[in-house]
Amino acid sequence: MCKHFKSKKSWGNKRRRISIFVSKYDHCLWELLLRQRAGEFNCDVAMIISNHEKLRHVADTFDIPYRVFPITKENKLEQEEEQISLMEQYNVDLLVLARYMQVLSPSFCSRFQNQIINIHHSFLPAFRGGSPYHKAHERGVKLVGATAHYATTELDEGPIIEQDIMRVSHRDDVKDLIRKGRTLEKTVLTNAVKAHLDDRIITHHSKCIVFAE
Repeated sequence: MCKHFKSKKSWGNKRRRISIFVSKYDHCLWELLLRQRAGEFNCDVAMIISNHEKLRHVADTFDIPYRVFPITKENKLEQEEEQISLMEQYNVDLLVLARYMQVLSPSFCSRFQNQIINIHHSFLPAFRGGSPYHKAHERGVKLVGATAHYATTELDEGPIIEQDIMRVSHRDDVKDLIRKGRTLEKTVLTNAVKAHLDDRIITHHSKCIVFAE
C-alpha cells in the first residue's frame, strides 16, 4: 500500500468499542443507539460522555454508562485528560461526536487520529464553525447539508467521510432549516460510523476514500 495512505484494517471482522459524545441535542444519539441495538453496527457502546446531565435518560434507556464532564475555559484540558483516561480504561476504538458542542483541543485530536467522527450541520466547506443554519438562512441558500468527518486539530477541516443535502426555499425560516437538517445529520452520521466500523475508509492526506458496502 502506498505510504501516503493511512488505514488500520481489520476488514470489518473486529467488534469495536465506541464512545458517544453529546451535549443537549438527542436526535443523533437516539439514531446511533437504535441502530446499534438493531445489529446494524458491529460494535459495543462502552459509554456516553456529555458536558450536561440532560441526556442521561437516553443512556438509562439502553443501560449504558453516562459520564458528565462540565467544561469551562479553566478546566477544559484537565477534563479532557480525564476523558482520555476513560477511553483508555474502556479500550475505546472510536469516538463519535453526536452534536457534541465543544471544540476538542489539538492534543485530544492528536491522541485519536482518524478515530474521532464528528457530525457538522452544514455542507462543508461552507459555513464552518458555529450557527451554520443561521448563516445559511442569512445567505438565502437553496440547499442545506450535513457532513461527517474525522476530527483534526483544525476545526471542521478533517477528511470528509459522508455528506448529504436537502433543498430549502425562501419560505423556510431558521427553525425549518434546523428541522430539515436534523434528518440529514442522523443519516450522514450513521452512514459514516458504519463505514468506519466496516473498515471501508482509507485516508489520503486531507481526503477519505470510502468504499461501497
